Amino acid sequence: MVNKVEICGVNTSKLPVLTSSEMRRLFEEMQAGDPTARIKLMSGNLRLVLSVIQRFTNRGEYVDDLFQVGCIGLIKAIDNFDLSQNVKFSTYAVPMIIGEIRRYLRDNNPIRVSRSLRDVAYKALQIRDNLANRFSREPSVSEIAAELNIPREDIVFALDAIQEPLSLFEPIYHDGGDPIFVMDQISDEKNQDANWLEGIAIRDALRRLSQREKMILTLRFFEGKTQMEVAEEIGISQAQVSRLEKAALNHMRKYI
Repeated sequence: MVNKVEICGVNTSKLPVLTSSEMRRLFEEMQAGDPTARIKLMSGNLRLVLSVIQRFTNRGEYVDDLFQVGCIGLIKAIDNFDLSQNVKFSTYAVPMIIGEIRRYLRDNNPIRVSRSLRDVAYKALQIRDNLANRFSREPSVSEIAAELNIPREDIVFALDAIQEPLSLFEPIYHDGGDPIFVMDQISDEKNQDANWLEGIAIRDALRRLSQREKMILTLRFFEGKTQMEVAEEIGISQAQVSRLEKAALNHMRKYI
């Protein structure tokens, strides 16, 4: 995108920049019914869209598509901006542009999520914003669930479902040297030193059992057979298998 000058037929190198006084005048003219003022506001704020879509260029989406979606967010911001509020237009518009792009990315997520689940998630996000404004703090999931009259677990499940997938090779830190990727921050719980040492201890304890005890534990816990199946295989009762299994496990605990 750095080398791209034209996006969707718009020459980005020649986009106009409006001053604060020009912005206010155009908003007053637009709200007075002048349609050309709205067009000038749109073209004069396209640089906002360009600055926002740079955050999303690593998602594999076409820049032209992101730009068009961002423009929809810009139009909504222009149409809903309140001049009476002491807020810069860019402060108001950027979150709306970001929200529009995120909504587009969620709807085009490679992981398919049902429409009903997405609807629950979007309602939850809307209620979260409303409650945050009302309470002046971030609402809890339980408060959102109570407002929607939906079980808390359903809210959590729906919000998790619309999360964008993250590549293991997504850089999360870069200080000029080698970057740190997501995969560098993920531990392998199956291959930790503690598990390795525990495996050695279990094998050592198994060697200390009698042949019959060793066979019973192997059939039960390595081959997944029931006590009845083990009893039939080695020719003893299920009660004897249970007794021998318990004794073998107690014996092993002394060495682990």
